[in-house]
Amino acid sequence: MEDFTGGVTEFFEIKDAPRDMYKIMKKAIERGSLMGCSIDTIVPVQYETRMACGLVKGHAYSVTGLEEALFKGEKVKLVRLRNPWGQVEWNGSWSDGWKDWSFVDKAEKARLQHQVTEDGEFWMSYDDFIYHFTKLEICNLTADALESDKLQTWTVSVNEGRWVRGCSAGGCRNFPDTFWTNPQYRLKLLEEDDDPDDSEVICSFLVALMQKNRRKDRKLGANLFTIGFAIYEVPKEMHGNKQHLQKDFFLYNASKARSKTYINMREVSERFRLPPSEYVIVPSTYEPHQEGEFILRVFSEKRNLSEEVENTISVDRPVKKKKTKPRPGNTDQESEEQLQFRNIFRQIAGDDMEVCADELKNILNTVVNKHKDLKTQGFTLESCRSMIALMDTDGSGRLNLQEFHHLWKKIKAWQRIFKHYDTDQSGTINSYEMRNAVNDAGFHLNSQLYDIITMRYADKHMNIDFDSFICCFVRLEGMFRAFNAFDKDGDGIIKLNVLEWLQLTMYA
Repeated sequence: MEDFTGGVTEFFEIKDAPRDMYKIMKKAIERGSLMGCSIDTIVPVQYETRMACGLVKGHAYSVTGLEEALFKGEKVKLVRLRNPWGQVEWNGSWSDGWKDWSFVDKAEKARLQHQVTEDGEFWMSYDDFIYHFTKLEICNLTADALESDKLQTWTVSVNEGRWVRGCSAGGCRNFPDTFWTNPQYRLKLLEEDDDPDDSEVICSFLVALMQKNRRKDRKLGANLFTIGFAIYEVPKEMHGNKQHLQKDFFLYNASKARSKTYINMREVSERFRLPPSEYVIVPSTYEPHQEGEFILRVFSEKRNLSEEVENTISVDRPVKKKKTKPRPGNTDQESEEQLQFRNIFRQIAGDDMEVCADELKNILNTVVNKHKDLKTQGFTLESCRSMIALMDTDGSGRLNLQEFHHLWKKIKAWQRIFKHYDTDQSGTINSYEMRNAVNDAGFHLNSQLYDIITMRYADKHMNIDFDSFICCFVRLEGMFRAFNAFDKDGDGIIKLNVLEWLQLTMYA
């Protein structure tokens, strides 16, 4: 039904149905939802066999109406079903030929459109319905699929996303080191349900997570992933904050709701009732490192707002420190350090006191080789050219002492960040940690850019070595600096002609 309508289907085992199942069905009818039910059998030969009560095992029935009828002074809940055969009907209470119809008021009969005809459509009591039937499916339709304007409609939010191996494919809650890297979607439940019979301040909503393109790629060996989702309440002090929630949040906060199970189906859907508040939905595969696309839909009875959590792209600008007078007694020591640095630089650079890319490569690789805790094959010539392009303020293609000193301070700062996240002292960092490392360096990016960084700089084992790490930071620093130079009015938008664009990208 989903493929024909674009709706979201809920599956209910009637023996485990919620207490308000009749109310759910009633609201589904009011919203024009499609409903079907069946009677399961574990014996294949019993499929499509008629029972003594007139119902057929293993047969699909449509639910076409729900009403409450007055019978002998009491209200009775009724369900109207239709057999698509157009014949073979229920023969129990409230069936077309039921003898007690004579005790039902004529006006009530007319309202229920009672007719003794073999047309496949019949009434039965709700109690008989849940006694005989085992499965119920409700296909909830979006407003654009409904023909009548009189029907109530769901409020629908649709978000598309993807899990990227090494960056945002964090797996389920069983993998706390990577679970937090999954895509996150903020859900704001703004209005409570209009239900006079319910004293609770509650918002009813439906979450559906669907995998994309897995069936299409089946011929290429792609199978359906085992998928599910969890819902966490956002603390009040974090309401309106669209920052990606970090690892510690999920370590110390339990989920408020979640899908009943992780399962390898195209779509997982679940109905929930939660108080009005702000929540975060985390869709994931069961295992980490599984790459795929998905659609996350939220159907709610009242107004809601659902959107992906995305950081604002920005860079922390360094705070200019005020020049302070040197402390007494330290002048000689500081000048000695500066003199030592100058002498080392002169030995490498020569009389012109400038280093080219080859000389910079020799300097950096000599230093890095002394650090056995850094796993690297050394900086490439291309990497060193990028570093020179970053720090070359005069456009000479070489670095003078001041420019080299500035670069060296940045590399040392980035090295400290690298060592902090190299928790196992392997000389590499896991690509999932790159999000935090980039943030610690003052670069604030969105999910799309983190995906690009992983694809560009991580190896096949989803690890990033030291030289790739530094090259990534050099590129980020250079691109932010170039953008800010062109963004004269600070509105976050720049306009380049083809010459400026080529100069910027060719020398980066």
